[in-house]
Amino acid sequence: MKLNIGDADAFLMVSESAHSADMYYATGFLAHDPFIYLYSRDEKLLVSDMELGRARKESRLEDVLPASRYSMMEKLRKLKDIDAAYCEMIVEFLNSEAVKRIAVPYNFSVQLADCMRGEGFDVLPVKSPFREMREVKTEHEVAAIEKAQRAGERALADGISAIRNASVRNGVLWQENEPLRAEDVRAIIEISLLSLGCEAPDIIIACGRGSSDPHWHGEGELLADEPIVIDMVPRSKKERYYSDMTRTVVRGTPAGELEDMYSAARDAQAAAINKIRAGITGSEIHNIVCDVLEERGYETARGRSGEFTEGFIHSTGHGVGLDIHEGPNLSESGRELRAGCAVTVEPGLYYREIGGVRIEDVVVVTKSGCKNLTMFGKNLVLDE
Repeated sequence: MKLNIGDADAFLMVSESAHSADMYYATGFLAHDPFIYLYSRDEKLLVSDMELGRARKESRLEDVLPASRYSMMEKLRKLKDIDAAYCEMIVEFLNSEAVKRIAVPYNFSVQLADCMRGEGFDVLPVKSPFREMREVKTEHEVAAIEKAQRAGERALADGISAIRNASVRNGVLWQENEPLRAEDVRAIIEISLLSLGCEAPDIIIACGRGSSDPHWHGEGELLADEPIVIDMVPRSKKERYYSDMTRTVVRGTPAGELEDMYSAARDAQAAAINKIRAGITGSEIHNIVCDVLEERGYETARGRSGEFTEGFIHSTGHGVGLDIHEGPNLSESGRELRAGCAVTVEPGLYYREIGGVRIEDVVVVTKSGCKNLTMFGKNLVLDE
């Protein structure tokens, strides 16, 4: 792997990889405890002796070293402070590699940076070179995203079935002898995802006027004739890649304003997807969505400053992969899209007295267009 690290001698990351997409991408090794990645003349991994065997089997790197090579336990016994001992080990490791100007990601530990500077190293915070690399997906990565998407769609179908099959009593959805709640539908989706080897943090099941807040988690009884926004980010537990999808449904008869909002959002999404291709910018795609919505009489946040809380109040989309949100963005400042980028397209409209609607698909950019990985239907009204 070739990294652009400017005039630095090396690029260093010290992190666990379970919650660091860059570390997992760089190494292919999944661990919940911190370990060390160094890029200089070649790539090296430094792990605890306990993890050595697994790291050598699972990591994509050939050069995997044990902490004992740099006397980690001896340092810990002497200093009786794990942070100080860990820093001394890193210093010895870097000295053995004959590197002095060390580039580190912006989220690098201040404590470690101070320690390294105290030992004579130049520590240079930089934007991680992996961020831009991760934007363009390989065929394997696209397949992993699509796998998560298929699981998400099966789980969403289970959740929507519960809504569709519910009875209506005094404007409230009921399942057997008790009201159907957002928590119930969320649990159905979560259980279905787990059975398919996936998970999804913070599934949104937002009903009624509360759905006018795009990221309201949702709680309580689900209502007939009201919007139910379901937003989920399924991730394969094995491959670690996310997908992202949103659907808005109504059990019953939606108000006329809601139908108009949904139609406008759906048309805006279709117009955007139709124009996505390599070479177009994320800002151009965002402007297409804003154009459609404004032509339909809805306000957007485009060009505004200050508080703006109703209408189309967010960007059109974002990259998705090992992180839920990564580059590139479909927004007013969105850069040029490249073939292989996986991005969401998720226009929405939100009004406090009505509720919200949002429709979200994931597409992969190609030279001549895009491939939509989302196959789930987009009907607003659920058939009984």
